[in-house]
Amino acid sequence: MASALKNLSEYDDSTMPDASAMRFAIVVAEWNAHITHALYEGCYDTLIKHGAKPENIHTAQVPGSFELPAGARILAGQINPDAVICLGCVIKGETNHNEYINTAVANALAQMSIASGRAFIFGVLTPNDEQQALDRAGGKYGNKGIEAAATAIRMASLKLNGKDAKKSIGF
Repeated sequence: MASALKNLSEYDDSTMPDASAMRFAIVVAEWNAHITHALYEGCYDTLIKHGAKPENIHTAQVPGSFELPAGARILAGQINPDAVICLGCVIKGETNHNEYINTAVANALAQMSIASGRAFIFGVLTPNDEQQALDRAGGKYGNKGIEAAATAIRMASLKLNGKDAKKSIGF
């Protein structure tokens, strides 16, 4: 859904699992740091709000969004988290570089999620300009870092508690 139709920071607190027993990795791109660090603050604060312990939240920085999958894989191998959150921002600009970077990152994170059974969360802004990025990193459309943290908690809960699920979708 377009963020113009929904604030990224809005979700139902009453449905959030307790994150106190969960381990998280957060990988943050340094490129566009004023935006990615705002995403990180929203993400980290949301994890803490839902019970995650600071000692169970591990953070690494990588040079840019293209390096997020490699950083995520390295950190996942080092600390064995229940979910890995990747935060970045690729602003369109004059060339199509954004399409190549965003596609590569999204595909790599999806492949790692499927192959490992661990959620690798795509918390990458893909705006047309800097103002759109600012609007989604704590501005008028909320903070995608909050959305990424809420997604990570829900997916980690599914991983940790999914063995008890009695319903099947056919495979």
